[in-house]
Amino acid sequence: MILLDNSEQLLALFESLARSIPESLKVYGSVYHINHGNPFNMEVLVDSWPEYQMVIIRPQKQEMTDNMDSYTNVYRIFSKEPQKSQELLKNCEIINWKQRLQIQGLQESLGEGIRAAAFSKSVKVEHSTAVLLVTEDILKLNASNKSKFGSWAETGHPDDDFEREIPNFKYAQLDISYSGLVNDNWKLGKNERSLRYIKRCIGALPAACMLGPEGAPVAWLTMDPSCEVGMAYSVEKYRQTGKMAQVMVRYKKYLLQKNIPFYISVLEENERSRSSVKAAGFFEASCEWHQWTCYPQNLVPF
Repeated sequence: MILLDNSEQLLALFESLARSIPESLKVYGSVYHINHGNPFNMEVLVDSWPEYQMVIIRPQKQEMTDNMDSYTNVYRIFSKEPQKSQELLKNCEIINWKQRLQIQGLQESLGEGIRAAAFSKSVKVEHSTAVLLVTEDILKLNASNKSKFGSWAETGHPDDDFEREIPNFKYAQLDISYSGLVNDNWKLGKNERSLRYIKRCIGALPAACMLGPEGAPVAWLTMDPSCEVGMAYSVEKYRQTGKMAQVMVRYKKYLLQKNIPFYISVLEENERSRSSVKAAGFFEASCEWHQWTCYPQNLVPF
C-alpha cells in the first residue's frame, strides 16, 4: 500500500472521504486529527492514489511497542468495495497480527475479509457492534461535498434551555487531572494502559464536563483519535437530571464552531444513553459502528 505523507494528498483525501459519510466517518475523523497536528502519531495508507478503494489508518511504528496495548494498536478502515478487502488484508503487511489489536470501521461487510485474514494468521477475532449516532451537520458534509461545517447559528438548533447557567454547576473543559476519575468509571478502562490512553485523549483532544457544587465533574465526555465522542459518564446522583444532555449540547456547539467532526456510538441495549444523546440533537445513522478485536494465539485472554 501507499503511504500518504504530504499535506496536499491528505487534504485531498479528507475532502474525498466526505463524499462517503457516514460510512467513512472513522477514517475521515482520523484524517482530520492527522491534518491538525497529528497528536497520536497516526499514518494513512491507501491501496492506490489518487484513485483509491481502501484507506487504512494506523499508529506509526514507534507507537505500537506494547503487544498487549489494544487502546493504541488500533486500525481504522474504510473501503469503497469492502467485500473485496480480504485479499488485500491477507497479503499485505499493514497489520501486525502478532499484537493484540482492534480494527474499527462503519461497514459490516468488512468483517468477512478481516476474519479471513485473521484466520490465515491463526488469530482469534471477537466482533462487537453499536448504534452510530450523528447530527445533520455531519451529513451535510456529504450532501455539499465540502469538508466544512456551517456555523452554529446556521444549524437552527434550539439550545437556550441547555445554555442557561445553573446555580452551583459550571460547564468546563475536562482537566487532565481527572483522568483517574474517568478511568475508574469507564467500562472499558480501569487499568494502567487505559489510564495512559485517557490522559493522552484529554491532554490532546477536546473534552468537556459539568462541574458540580463541590467543584468536581459530575458528568463528562471525551474524544478519541478518530473524532468519536465517548467515555461519557454521569455520577449516579446526577443521572436523569439533564446534566449529560447539557454537556453534550454545549460540547457539540464548540465542535461545530471549530469545524471539528464528531459522532457517537452507543450499545443498542443502552436505551438511557441513546435517549440522552438523541435529546442533544443526534439521530441514528444508516450504518452501524463495528469493532473487531484480534488476539494472536499466544495472547488470547482466558
